Amino acid sequence: MGDWLRDRLKAGVDIGGMLAAERFVYDDLRPVREDDPYVPQTFVWFHRDLRDEPPVPGTLPVLHRDERLVVVDKPPFLSTIPRGMHVRESVVVRLRDELDLPELSPVHRLDRITSGVLVLTTARRWRGPYQSMFEHSTVTKTYRALAPFREDLALPLTVRNHIRKERGVLRAEVVPGAPVNAETLIELESVDGALAVYRLSPRTGRTHQLRVHLNDLGIPIVDDPLYPTELDVSIDDFSRPLQLLASEIEFVDPVDGAPRRFVSDRELPLLPMS
Repeated sequence: MGDWLRDRLKAGVDIGGMLAAERFVYDDLRPVREDDPYVPQTFVWFHRDLRDEPPVPGTLPVLHRDERLVVVDKPPFLSTIPRGMHVRESVVVRLRDELDLPELSPVHRLDRITSGVLVLTTARRWRGPYQSMFEHSTVTKTYRALAPFREDLALPLTVRNHIRKERGVLRAEVVPGAPVNAETLIELESVDGALAVYRLSPRTGRTHQLRVHLNDLGIPIVDDPLYPTELDVSIDDFSRPLQLLASEIEFVDPVDGAPRRFVSDRELPLLPMS
């Protein structure tokens, strides 16, 4: 098992030290030993060491709370779920503690650097009905983005193409000629000099879809660290929030049939954070 763990886990993890300290355990909580025979289909559990995470600035206001749902207005730079370099500084970890809801779980996700309306369920038993709305595209989502104004761009415009995002690659890409899997309605809402606010209505939910679609139109979202150019920005640099806001979510409640609509209190431009 020691050899297997070294093969599976990335370099830099002190496998020998963790085994000696009995930090790897099986399902029945028995410690994993260095010379235990490898057994296929065996689950091994451990808590990895966490880095010191600087607090993400900005508030996390609760827009709505009832028996089944918690809706928050997520600030930029706060992860939706704990993953990678962001564990404590995530919506789920913060709110499970603050609201005393140990089963709180998101029914959809927002990118870490995207702000706005995020819907979560209060308990595991409610997760399925609400997640199915997003899986079957019965939710109306409206975003707003601050981006360069192009006077020659005829709007409204619906962009349809195929977006591919490979695991481990930061940027998504458009695949010409492939079947359409991404669709966004883009409308011009207001103009202020060289910049404009665009109203974005995605009909699908591909990774980085809105950022890719606006970039391909020559109007990349202001302060996007990936499009059109991948920038070397520290994950703890909170000074330039992506100017993309998940401003509204609307749906028919799958449990009681009531109409639901939640609107962010945030406005563009989103202010720098420090």
